[in-house]
Amino acid sequence: MNTEKLKVHFTDNYLISPTNPIAVNLIGAGGTGSKVLTALMEINHSLIELEHAGLRVRLWDDDIVTNANLGRQRFAESETGLYKSVALINRANRFSGTNWKAETAKFEKDSLGRIPEEAQATIYITCVDNVQARFGVAEILKEVSNRRHHRDEPKYWLDFGNSQHTGQVLLSTIGNIHQPNSEKYETVANLPMITEEFGELLKQSEQEDDTPSCSLAEALEKQDLFINSSLTQMGCSLLWSLFRHGMTPYRGFFHNLKDFRTHPIKVAL
Repeated sequence: MNTEKLKVHFTDNYLISPTNPIAVNLIGAGGTGSKVLTALMEINHSLIELEHAGLRVRLWDDDIVTNANLGRQRFAESETGLYKSVALINRANRFSGTNWKAETAKFEKDSLGRIPEEAQATIYITCVDNVQARFGVAEILKEVSNRRHHRDEPKYWLDFGNSQHTGQVLLSTIGNIHQPNSEKYETVANLPMITEEFGELLKQSEQEDDTPSCSLAEALEKQDLFINSSLTQMGCSLLWSLFRHGMTPYRGFFHNLKDFRTHPIKVAL
């Protein structure tokens, strides 16, 4: 008889009953990030309807909207030449009546190695297209995790990554999250960062071409039309489950859109 308990991660209590809107840093406003912002709008509205404080999002991206971004990303022709972060946040605020913020800069340390005050948040979501950026984010998260006196204490990192037809989403904790005593489940306090668990694989993929595309046709050779959308919906569903159900037996998934296969990643000790 198999008596092994199901391994689960219980959501940090602050996400369930916050005193203020939960600070979210969304890093990257391209094919995935622009769609994740829309999903965060839906999550925010739903949380508020459930008498939750909701979200307070800050979007980081120093890129400009070009013609190659139209169609696959959430931009209109009239927005070409604008900063992606500004165009998306202005639209989100007009649509939802929120006061979310745009940063027209990369999420990184300044020239003196300092971390900007705006980098502090409870949830970090990365939708970046290169390996170096991920390791840079991981380094910052390890440093801000020591600022435990700050109101927006860092708790979770949700990373989205993809190639042309495949991708993955991985949820990590920033340090250990206190877990309740449970007779039914085996609780897991720490979910490893993608840079720790899959660091070597990420470095091996670093040689892939990440130069900007000059047209939509060229962009589609690098990333298929719906890979970003499918990752977004499933990945944000994982985030939603943390709020709605207060626990998760999964911490992400590998996704192959070409042959319609998805493999969940279970919480593990």
